Amino acid sequence: MSDPITSPSNPLLKQVRLLRQKKGREQTKLFLVEGILHIGEAAEAGWDIRTLLYCPERLRSEFGQNLVERLSEKGVRCVPVAEKAFQTISEKENPQGIIALVYQRYRTLSEFPPFSFIVALVSPQDPGNVGTILRTIDGAGADGLLLLEGGADPYHPSCVRASMGTLFWKPFAAATFDEFVDWARQRNCRILGTSAQGNIHPEQVNLDSRPTILLLGSEQKGLMPEHMAICDRILSLPMRGRATSLNLAVAAGIFLYALSSTRKE
Repeated sequence: MSDPITSPSNPLLKQVRLLRQKKGREQTKLFLVEGILHIGEAAEAGWDIRTLLYCPERLRSEFGQNLVERLSEKGVRCVPVAEKAFQTISEKENPQGIIALVYQRYRTLSEFPPFSFIVALVSPQDPGNVGTILRTIDGAGADGLLLLEGGADPYHPSCVRASMGTLFWKPFAAATFDEFVDWARQRNCRILGTSAQGNIHPEQVNLDSRPTILLLGSEQKGLMPEHMAICDRILSLPMRGRATSLNLAVAAGIFLYALSSTRKE
């Protein structure tokens, strides 16, 4: 084992801090994964881990130590980092002592696998919401995610963290809205929009074998008229108190589970 990195100004540690910014991720096509569970999921799912940094003083779990050993045996560059230096690259108050630099994956709409039920988000702004929705897609048994018209970066650390490892298993792709409309029509997809102006409860929809897409708008604007115009139905949730809307990830979760309960196996 090489000597641990001790200086916060070490070039590798500088690169880690740069990857917390979108510019750094775009330039290198890398992103950060922190924590034993998340890195374990990335490794098991076969993502390309370029470098693993670990802090021997912090990495106490047997699983974590075995993970370093397994990745090292596979040829992954594994670099020890002293505790004080590691604290300068970790975003956690009580870090587990392991961070990976992983290559991003890009999938176009034409490469998106066949599906029964997926979610599409138009310009989501909060990466934490995107990660939470990916996690809920997995929990509800849906098949993947489309990100339309830009918005939050799925490789933002907050998205990676909130996804709890599901980012490495559920397919996702980015596209413009026009590309999405053409693609969905070619595949005869059912598109279910969501809006406070809708009058259909999700449990009133029966999902059959037709591919279905749940379409949600951004946190601030929701779906615009041009988005709703291409939908087969507009769904809504009853708001019984003073609040007029729900958090995007919360709303997506309710819709996902309600619609999933109507699916015919």
